[in-house]
Amino acid sequence: MLLIPAIDLKDGRCVRLRQGNMNDATVFSEDPVAMARHWVQLGARRLHIVDLNGARSGKPVNEPVIKKIVAAVGEEVPVQLGGGLRDLDTIERYIDDGVRFVVIGTAAVKNPGFLHDACSAFGGHVIVALDAKGGKVATDGWSKLTGHDVVDLAQKFEDYGVDAILYTDIGRDGMLTGVNIEATVELARAVKIPVIASGGVASLADIDRLCAVEDEGIEAAILGRSLYEGTLDFKEAQARADALAAQR
Repeated sequence: MLLIPAIDLKDGRCVRLRQGNMNDATVFSEDPVAMARHWVQLGARRLHIVDLNGARSGKPVNEPVIKKIVAAVGEEVPVQLGGGLRDLDTIERYIDDGVRFVVIGTAAVKNPGFLHDACSAFGGHVIVALDAKGGKVATDGWSKLTGHDVVDLAQKFEDYGVDAILYTDIGRDGMLTGVNIEATVELARAVKIPVIASGGVASLADIDRLCAVEDEGIEAAILGRSLYEGTLDFKEAQARADALAAQR
């Protein structure tokens, strides 16, 4: 189980939101580059970066600091990036800058043709983010709930050739209430590509629960507020996940 620290960027700072609410942001660092180095020093094997401003505006906003993060962590630690990726030129620019995976959310749901083109042009580099509440997908920085079913869309996008599905239960994100294992497993069983769990991971008990279902196709998990508020120690959590994997 790969554990991936999240660095959410708002106005150039590292923040965490509660349930995606831009007006309910806690600033954890004024220096996101130093924060990225910190997680890598603790053993992070991948980083998850979100341009929160970009997710709302539909275009890159925090690109300068993202480029600095990618340069700081080097090629050995892949960076996956989401937020404001709505055209192929933007994706190409970020990949040229060294971003390993682009995470497409709203644009995939609203314009499946764009996602199809992205998978054709950048195969092996595209992750789709499906953010949901009650099984229905949300878009536009979680501000709009659609009628699309998570599983139906995941299966459709799998056929396009996406690398993985990043699934977030937005009712739990940033709330430290525990990951929605049942919904995540249901999704993982419905597709053959890897699922990345997100939203609500709060403690080592959540890591244990995720590792117990890793064989269902849940290969990674995003860690956010739990790391920044200290309810979960990253180094200890990744060591626990590695130990559980070795026992299987």
